[in-house]
Amino acid sequence: MSRQETAETVGLQALTWLAGNDDLLPVFLGSTGASLADLAARAAEPEFLGSVLDFLLMDDAWVIAFCDAAGLRYEAPMQARAALPGGEATHWT
Repeated sequence: MSRQETAETVGLQALTWLAGNDDLLPVFLGSTGASLADLAARAAEPEFLGSVLDFLLMDDAWVIAFCDAAGLRYEAPMQARAALPGGEATHWT
């Protein structure tokens, strides 16, 4: 599996986890302007999965809860985000 495919898989896992989180899902929808229909319609778009990971990465507690539920290392969401479009590291030099 390529790095991009692995990143998309982690993004889909995060989206699935988020969709099942009754407390956090409304926060995601409200902050992104996405609808429930968008979740299904855009789940295959790497850019959308990147936005899911961007949201998840805003809070360490969310990262820990997701990774514990998915059986992933805590670095996995950040590594996946870096591999998706728009996730390139910004260099401030």
